[in-house]
Amino acid sequence: ATIIAAARWIQEEKHECKKLIVAVPVAPSRDETIDKLNQIADKVIILYTPLEFSAVGQFYKQFDQVSDDQVKTIMRRYSHNYR
Repeated sequence: ATIIAAARWIQEEKHECKKLIVAVPVAPSRDETIDKLNQIADKVIILYTPLEFSAVGQFYKQFDQVSDDQVKTIMRRYSHNYR
């Protein structure tokens, strides 16, 4: 999951944050991703936990995928440490 990769990156790069709080608009109440996030982050906030959850995209009118190149461009632009 993208959010796990982002949380690990923040922790591993030692971005000098006092606490890592991950907030997501929607997620299943319990699953492997949430369990992993709870191990990485100091706090995980989920605004909506529906009874039936198959994918995040089902809760959005438009949920376009972001390409690897787009992510790399954004990371280069906003992070002086990204290669």
